[in-house]
Amino acid sequence: MIKENKKWFFLFLLALIWGSSFILIKKSLIGLSPMQLGSLRIIITGFILFIAGFNSLKNLSKNTIKWIALSGFLGTFFPAFLFAYAETEIDSAIASILNSIVPINTILFGFLAFNIISTKRQIIGVLIGFTGAILLISNGAAINPNQNYWYALLVIIATVMYAFNINIIKRHLQDIPPLTIAVGNFIVIIVPAFLVLIYSGFFTQQVLQGPNFSISIFYVFLLSLFGTAIAKVLFNNLVQISTPVFASSVTYIMPIVAVFWGLLDNEVFSFWQGIATLIILGGVYLANSKR
Repeated sequence: MIKENKKWFFLFLLALIWGSSFILIKKSLIGLSPMQLGSLRIIITGFILFIAGFNSLKNLSKNTIKWIALSGFLGTFFPAFLFAYAETEIDSAIASILNSIVPINTILFGFLAFNIISTKRQIIGVLIGFTGAILLISNGAAINPNQNYWYALLVIIATVMYAFNINIIKRHLQDIPPLTIAVGNFIVIIVPAFLVLIYSGFFTQQVLQGPNFSISIFYVFLLSLFGTAIAKVLFNNLVQISTPVFASSVTYIMPIVAVFWGLLDNEVFSFWQGIATLIILGGVYLANSKR
């Protein structure tokens, strides 16, 4: 497949997979706590990736391992828990829309931490995008008084971590095969995930024999296989064959998929939330403009 066509194919496939991940997180929380969901997601994904590519880890330098480890914690470990906790209070569609500020943070922290120069248009895009995020959060809090929208900050923290991870892959892991990066990520984070799972009280009769345990495990498996394992390899590949900002622009399309699933699940999505979403995506578009 021609490189230009390949990157667009990966972009839309990732948008479909990740756009569906938010509703899977919500459904998994029916019978699991956020700590249990986050750790199980990492553990299941880790085993899938180990089977697929454990042999790909040969001959990695110590410096490369350092960046793979940091990528694992910032790109997977902490966000897995942050999104799980966030969706205990905010709707899955809102979490996805807030996730769309990843390209904005990619530019912002690319400039602050990696000395990547930004244009005036990109700076304006950053400001517009964050304005839309504030409007989205405030309007959501108004129409959902029973939800604690301070939890939306957890999603924003996760987007900052994703932004750092994108820049790390592009700057320090450009020549490492995508599967190797993904497997390396999970070798580092799977042990801490096991410790979190044990601490969470997962191995108790109350959890294992709960009425919603089986269906929650099914959703976690789907989330781990598609939303993490397969998507992780695809995304690492996308970053390498394109640019950090193009790769992070997968979040343009994800909200469409996530809002569709949210509406099917009877989530409330108001007119002004739609306006705020357009403002965010407009900011992302400006920020994603070429120099």
